[in-house]
Amino acid sequence: MSKIQSNLKLLANDEKDLSVFSAYLQDAIIIAQDIKFLLKNKTFACIFSRFMWEDAEQGVFRDNRRVRSALVFKNVLNVQSQNINVKKKSTILEFLAIKISQFKNDNYNLKLIFSGGGVISLEVEFIESTLEDFSESWTTKHKPKHKI
Repeated sequence: MSKIQSNLKLLANDEKDLSVFSAYLQDAIIIAQDIKFLLKNKTFACIFSRFMWEDAEQGVFRDNRRVRSALVFKNVLNVQSQNINVKKKSTILEFLAIKISQFKNDNYNLKLIFSGGGVISLEVEFIESTLEDFSESWTTKHKPKHKI
């Protein structure tokens, strides 16, 4: 039986685009060692195991699936983390959302919000980001649940 796979390949240039990224990445899991800031290149990159909400919501009889996804931000001037032990490379984080605001100097503050109060803040000159799946997907038993 062949499986049909449609990998995401998205580009963000504004706040509205990043809100789409935020929705696709909700409940993605990341290990601290898969978070990198390349200062010389002004690039920030993360490798997530993304829960494929777009598959899960197509029907109750579909398998729950995850896929490896790369989130990359260009034009990054500064990165700070809060409530995340970046020295402990095996730390597992669960992604919640991207929050966007603008500084007085017109640069953007992009906050990657994780469960448990973890935050990674990026200062970017302007929004230029990609979200791209790069692996085969796999079945997972657990579908993320949220209390209302």
